[in-house]
Amino acid sequence: MMDNFSEQLVKRQRTSSDNVKRTVVIFGGIAVTLLLLAVSVAFLGSLISILGFLLAVAAVYIIVTTIQSLDVEYEYTFTNGELDVDKIIAKRKRTELITAEVRKFTAFGKYTDDIPETDDMTVVLTSDNIASHEYYADFAHEEYGSTRLVFSPDERMLENISKFLPAKLRNQI
Repeated sequence: MMDNFSEQLVKRQRTSSDNVKRTVVIFGGIAVTLLLLAVSVAFLGSLISILGFLLAVAAVYIIVTTIQSLDVEYEYTFTNGELDVDKIIAKRKRTELITAEVRKFTAFGKYTDDIPETDDMTVVLTSDNIASHEYYADFAHEEYGSTRLVFSPDERMLENISKFLPAKLRNQI
């Protein structure tokens, strides 16, 4: 029997909120850095000057890492009925978000805002922020309880997922 395997990398599109955060961090960071450099120059030759300069360097580092942290990608890995989703920040830091057994999905399909959510439901949003690409899967998760995964699978990923869906869901697609 052949393994059913596929991987997909999805880049999250920036939202207007992300753009506002980015702008605030840049302008606020520049203001703090210039203020620290001004203090450093004003007290030239003293310990305060060295401390001001070091804090300015630290501020630049914080600005750069904060801006990079807004660059988010999700990796979907499907292997024989198991869907793993990882979050990748700035192409460097990987975090495992969730693992789901496709056979245990209780609902699956195109995602729209009018699909009801229960109050106790944990929503794991791992899509590209383009509504026309979004699908959802509802299932019970050991750690999160009632869970909804919102994601953006490509055709190959959808094909592999559909092979392992419960029969009643497979017939709805």
